Amino acid sequence: MNYKYNPKYPSIEDLRIRAKKRIPRFAFEYLDGGCNEDVNLMRNTSEIREVELKPQYLSEHSGSEMDTELFGHVYNAPFGIAPIGLQGLMWPGSPEILARAAFEHNIPFILSTVSTSNIETIGKITQGRAWFQLYHPTEDRLRDGLIKRAESVGCPVLVILCDVPTFGYRPRDIRNGLAMPPKMTLANMLQITIRPRWTLQTLKQGKPSFASLKPYMPKGLNLKELGSFMDETFSGRLNDEKIKPIRDMWKGKLVLKGVASEEDTERAIRLGIDGIIVSNHGGRQLDAGQSTIKPLIKIAAKYGTKITVMMDSGIRSGPDVARVLASGAKFTFLGRSFMYGVAALGTEGGNHTISILKSQLQQVMEQICCERTEDFPKHLIRE
Repeated sequence: MNYKYNPKYPSIEDLRIRAKKRIPRFAFEYLDGGCNEDVNLMRNTSEIREVELKPQYLSEHSGSEMDTELFGHVYNAPFGIAPIGLQGLMWPGSPEILARAAFEHNIPFILSTVSTSNIETIGKITQGRAWFQLYHPTEDRLRDGLIKRAESVGCPVLVILCDVPTFGYRPRDIRNGLAMPPKMTLANMLQITIRPRWTLQTLKQGKPSFASLKPYMPKGLNLKELGSFMDETFSGRLNDEKIKPIRDMWKGKLVLKGVASEEDTERAIRLGIDGIIVSNHGGRQLDAGQSTIKPLIKIAAKYGTKITVMMDSGIRSGPDVARVLASGAKFTFLGRSFMYGVAALGTEGGNHTISILKSQLQQVMEQICCERTEDFPKHLIRE
């Protein structure tokens, strides 16, 4: 099967390099960086790439099929677009671009509470297929309002974020004024002047904002007041008492994102969670933690028949998707790869990136003689 993409940028790294040239440095560093010394950011991908698959060239093979059933829906590939905050800061209109591409390719798109497009807009673009990721609010009123809005547009899956009990310590963002409260420094203004295409698109789209939160925010907040509002509005640390009311209220599938231990997996199963996304927030929260692939292997082996196990963080390519599926994940999500694509190619970036990933994954499946995505573990080389 042929997937159309621009041959000038045939890899995610090509898109990353072009994205760096097209957007202001503060926006690129927000997208590209991890926390502290970036140890876990780098380890995420490098340890995924230690996973090896066995090729089979003489076996009977009738073809490879990427279709994957997840929560009652058959997607056209075993990967989706992970939730990312402040997407419009990196490229104006990017959540809409990616949601539209995800819908056209029939893969899941997850909208973050703190993205720059609102629930209703993304729900309309995806005809109710988008998932919604909830940052847990301190007030029940706000929690219930966001959940009801997600339900009203048809979201089939609600994702609760559990790995942000505190904001990660991110030196680049602090230096660039993107910590809370945010500020626009003289250096940032100079960076904007040398990125005219980004600037013109931003003027056209309007200043990025937390679009889904607008109905709950006082009007006319300055930057300092916005930072205080965010700090006071969200409580990142979850527990049984916070999750139970959400489980009772939400009638669709409920997923816990940010799980990195067997203990939290057991708790999720006990609370009636339908699925987990093994994740370390793309290496942006705990630099001293494990890469995602290590807990994924243990969690999938022990709990894969009891709960749907998925993974994000560190996945950058089709071969990476294959490695993670072979390690036991049912499904995968990528974040930075898609944002590189949109920052590099604008409105074409979503379709382009999905096509690259599908082409790469299809090629791996043919090489190892893997007919269905659920068969990947059979092709894992185990030491």
